[in-house]
Amino acid sequence: MKDEQTFTIKQTAEQTGMTEDTIRYYEKISLLPRAERKDNGHRIYRQEDIETIQLLGCLKKTGMPLEEMRPFLSVSKDSDPADYPELVELLRSHRENIAAQINSLQQVVDFIDMKLKEGKYRRDCSVGGLDGHSEGEAKPKTKTSSPAEMSYFPMSGKAGK
Repeated sequence: MKDEQTFTIKQTAEQTGMTEDTIRYYEKISLLPRAERKDNGHRIYRQEDIETIQLLGCLKKTGMPLEEMRPFLSVSKDSDPADYPELVELLRSHRENIAAQINSLQQVVDFIDMKLKEGKYRRDCSVGGLDGHSEGEAKPKTKTSSPAEMSYFPMSGKAGK
């Protein structure tokens, strides 16, 4: 029987894109389970650990607070999201917050573009609204997620809308 492959913390960091310090910190706050150790005390990680760290990295990129990530760690990667409606709702709520942030940032970009176009930098930003659009002018559409981005959080038709 072949032994399961293990990785050092350095190898794990390279594979996940996280720093060694971040991995240690996630272990310290119990976001990750305590790593197994060799006889010399060095941490060892398995492929399952790497996949968990990669999930944390994906959730971190969305801006999700560390404490909100905890429930996702108990779900296997092959689970049907419909079996976890509370997590689906958490993701939907998180998505709405991100969409609001994108909208707010788009307003800032539009304001900057307007100022650059006008060449007037001291005008009151509340005139005409910060969105930089006059009435009747269409606002830019929010970009939707790509299939690759959505594959991290597949939504089942059974999960409801």
